[in-house]
Amino acid sequence: MSESTTTPVDICANCGKEGSDVTNTCNKCNSVKYCNAACKKKHRKKHKKDCERRVAELHDEALFKQPPPLEDCEICFLQMPSLKTGYKYNACCGKRACSGCIYANATKLNDDDLCPFCRTPAPTTQKGMMERLIKRTKVDDAIALFGLGCIYSEGQFGLPQDHAKALELWQWAGELGCSVAYSNIGDEYLRGEGVQRDMKKARHYWELAAMGGHVGSRFNLGINERNKGNFDRALKHFMIAAEGGYADSLKNIKQMLMKGHATKDDYTKALQSYQKYLGEIKSSQRDEAAAFDRDHYRYY
Repeated sequence: MSESTTTPVDICANCGKEGSDVTNTCNKCNSVKYCNAACKKKHRKKHKKDCERRVAELHDEALFKQPPPLEDCEICFLQMPSLKTGYKYNACCGKRACSGCIYANATKLNDDDLCPFCRTPAPTTQKGMMERLIKRTKVDDAIALFGLGCIYSEGQFGLPQDHAKALELWQWAGELGCSVAYSNIGDEYLRGEGVQRDMKKARHYWELAAMGGHVGSRFNLGINERNKGNFDRALKHFMIAAEGGYADSLKNIKQMLMKGHATKDDYTKALQSYQKYLGEIKSSQRDEAAAFDRDHYRYY
């Protein structure tokens, strides 16, 4: 004999009506339903505090959720370093390789001008580089859009300095999954470059970047919370950033420990996760590349 099951019945939070037609959900917290718009409006004042609390809870759940794992280098299959000095983007094919593989490719061929993926020679002029980058933007390459935004932001390669254009490109890149683009928008609002200085918007974009896995933005959020005296939230941000390889987060957790805002266990966990990150990205080729020239294999 099978057990009977009952289907949950939706109930209007205002008038208590039950039924399948109670489908008008609060569009902020999604936690209560109403039978119509009139009931939603009548219940708004009573629901406001609970709604705001639930919205804040949902926001923090997303903000402090474990960020997506770092991608692997497509050549050596080791985890890609989180800092941009550890890899290079190839505008010819839109792929990235870690600094170790770029170095090994250059050493093997005695020539660092060939893409390790498609074997296309590197452009020899600024015009050639720009043509490749713009071509990649036309196929919605998020990294190319980010890079072009950086060029407009600095006014490089013959383009005029245009912060509005840079912000437009970074927004586009961020929506396509490039977390560092959101970080740059946050930095613009922090400095007030091309936009009015706005710390609320800076935090908003850093949060978007952090949720996408950008450790620098996660660190910025930790500093912001620490400065406001929100040590528990600051510690959460620093712990995630340390796990992603951001050394300054580890230093800040140690400082918080010395001031009584973190425990020895917190610091030990952060140190272990940071060391684990270092172990996962370490290779002899990457060490050789770093020793050869740290600046030679930067993003651009």
